Amino acid sequence: MYLMYVDESGDIGLVRSPTTHFALSSLVLHESRWRDFIEQIVAFRKWVRAHYGLPIRIEIHASEYIRHSPYPGLSRPTRLKILQDFIDELAQTGYISITNVVVDKTNKQSDYDVFTNAWQVMFQRFENTLLHGNFSGGFRRDFGVVLTDNTDGKKLTRMVRRMAVWNPIPHMASRYGLGSGYRNMPILRVIEDPSLRDSRDSYPIQACDTAAYFLMQRFRPNGFIKKAGAQFLFDRLGPVLNKHASTSNRLGIVRL
Repeated sequence: MYLMYVDESGDIGLVRSPTTHFALSSLVLHESRWRDFIEQIVAFRKWVRAHYGLPIRIEIHASEYIRHSPYPGLSRPTRLKILQDFIDELAQTGYISITNVVVDKTNKQSDYDVFTNAWQVMFQRFENTLLHGNFSGGFRRDFGVVLTDNTDGKKLTRMVRRMAVWNPIPHMASRYGLGSGYRNMPILRVIEDPSLRDSRDSYPIQACDTAAYFLMQRFRPNGFIKKAGAQFLFDRLGPVLNKHASTSNRLGIVRL
């Protein structure tokens, strides 16, 4: 069984929204490596405590870390360095895979559903990568489950149930302007309804939060990130990015 954890950055609004983009990042690992991952992140957090004084119990929440200190005595550059160290720790974890979707909201019509389009693509990439055995370990016959931070769980559940029956995909020819039409390709490997997790209690969700935040900053960096030259920290995740998700992007980022 493969586990896909997902978190987002930005908001889904199109009118008077404070963000121009919406980002989703997922971390996938096989059940057989779940405990390895948890033990690795616990060891990393102990290292962070020893080097920076940040208690293990405090959640890593990227946007909050940049805005204010979660613990007394941590300067803003130090907090950024902790996030960079977290990214570097993830990048050397060869048994995980991170898939990324970003929506540019500046060119979308008013009826465009940011939430639905982004999540549908994420589910579809999970399904496709499972089918082709392209996740670490190459378990071609395994299924997958989705675990996400607190979001619109009911809407996600309806989406997954619908995609299990009706999931229209454009014919290849229509993608190149050579025809039109769709074929129904219901998702078969993603099972159960999405399960919600509190990020405070989930290291994999905290990893997704950090990836999604810096994915967002790659496209629309805030003033501090730009001044610190950190808008491309996301790229340091290169070794563990799911580049099968989009062959048109060198980092595998799906852009909508």
